[in-house]
Amino acid sequence: MPNIDLYYGSCIDFMDAMIKNGMTIDMVMTSPPYDDIKNYNNTNSWNFDLFKQVADRLYKVVAPGGVIIWVVADKTDKGSESGTSFKQALYFKEIGFNIHDTMIYRKLNYVPLTHNRYEQEWEYMFCFSKGKPKTFNPIKIPCKWAGTETWGKSSFYKTDSDELTQTEKKTINETKIKGNIFEYHTGSTTESKKYKHPAMFPLDLVKDQISSWSNENDIVFDPFMGAGTTGVACKLLNRNFIGCEIVEKYFNMSKERLNNE
Repeated sequence: MPNIDLYYGSCIDFMDAMIKNGMTIDMVMTSPPYDDIKNYNNTNSWNFDLFKQVADRLYKVVAPGGVIIWVVADKTDKGSESGTSFKQALYFKEIGFNIHDTMIYRKLNYVPLTHNRYEQEWEYMFCFSKGKPKTFNPIKIPCKWAGTETWGKSSFYKTDSDELTQTEKKTINETKIKGNIFEYHTGSTTESKKYKHPAMFPLDLVKDQISSWSNENDIVFDPFMGAGTTGVACKLLNRNFIGCEIVEKYFNMSKERLNNE
């Protein structure tokens, strides 16, 4: 059984203790507050300065080869986006992380909101890596033309007459690595109705990312635990989990949910 450790309080304080004790983690799977869109029971004082404090500590606690999956979007103010997502991604790069992948989380049942532009149906899923990722277990999908033959790369250079001296045929594989757009239904799942959190992300999204970027028995950390979805995925996938939550209501919600899983 995986270890599940929950901490009620500031993730900054918790990471300071981790750094002091020389503790590192293999993966971060989280979704931070999106600007000041939600107040999370009047406890949200999230701003860019506070974000930098979190990011600086994450660089110290993520082990070499570890990754952060950072699910984030921007608020819209007076019809325009804040751009905070870009600022955060560039800051992660500035302090030493690689922007290894920019994935898209597409909502199949998005709600129209603005009406003065094309409706927002997706969010960013940045993959920040500390060096080269030590783990990548890609999700595979079927190839449309699996088993058929096609011309491969030339095995010799072209002649002076611009003709290939020899070519090779290859058979198309049964599967290929999926693209970096991930689609999920949101907001109407059984769990989202049972646990009243204003910004739960889909369990399947978390499972897909954790299975892709970590291995069994690795340590996965969520500094903004919320309703505990990352912890649930870790229990299902046999990963060790550490979660922080500063809002007492949501900490208790996560604790109950993980005990019931």
